Amino acid sequence: MSPRTPPWTDRLRHVNGIRLHCLKAGPESGPPVLLLHGFPEDSRAWKKQIGPLARAGFRVVAPDLRGYHLSDRPADVQAYRIDTLLDDVVALIHSLGCARAHVVGHDWGGIIAWALAIRSPEVVDRLAVLNAPHPAAFRRELRRAEQKRRSWYVAFFQLPWLPEQLLPLLGRYALHGRPGSFSAADLTGYQAAWSQPGAASAMIHYYRALVRFGNVEGARVQAPTLLLWGMQDVALVPELSEGLEEWVPDLRVVRFPDATHWLMRDEPVRVSNLLTEFLA
Repeated sequence: MSPRTPPWTDRLRHVNGIRLHCLKAGPESGPPVLLLHGFPEDSRAWKKQIGPLARAGFRVVAPDLRGYHLSDRPADVQAYRIDTLLDDVVALIHSLGCARAHVVGHDWGGIIAWALAIRSPEVVDRLAVLNAPHPAAFRRELRRAEQKRRSWYVAFFQLPWLPEQLLPLLGRYALHGRPGSFSAADLTGYQAAWSQPGAASAMIHYYRALVRFGNVEGARVQAPTLLLWGMQDVALVPELSEGLEEWVPDLRVVRFPDATHWLMRDEPVRVSNLLTEFLA
């Protein structure tokens, strides 16, 4: 394998009535690890973690979530309800011939990961979340002015057609990690994915469906959980990484004082090492 060859192969998985494009790496016999990306990225968000996890012996699968990049893009808002997103992940785990998997999520992928561990604990072995709020903690912080202010974009995304028109601008603005965290090629690749027919609406439908149909019921997470938090996140208050023991009794929190929301880009080596250690 040349230095420029990605350490993964591309696969299409037929799950829950749609096709999910996945990046796959590592031994087939290894413990399965799902890497769930957030908005406005796709499976390439994990490009710095896939190789290290695969070399550590894990069977790594990083899907493009429904609506993103090379996965199917249903047109209806209802197709992005949280329960449907969870059904995708459960079906993906089962399609690997596995009853359970380690689940790692960032941003929207983290929202899905939290919800999966709450609703379907039987499929989650260990849980790792990067800069995504536990649903009960988010409800708590939304009662305070600062998180309401930072969540302005959720209300904006409820508007018709305008968010789709502005997505290329908003997407590039959102991907603002530390200097050098995103290359020009990264941004060009993402922008190409956003410009595909129906992609912008599908990505924004996540937020529309969340507001219209809500999140999962319940709050308790049984799985051993690692929460990694970049403290310079402009969209999520740092208090979301605090006071979680009531809902997540088996929890370790690691905070990165100088990292942004794009933690696995800002601190790729440390994040990979922490994930490898925790999942092993």
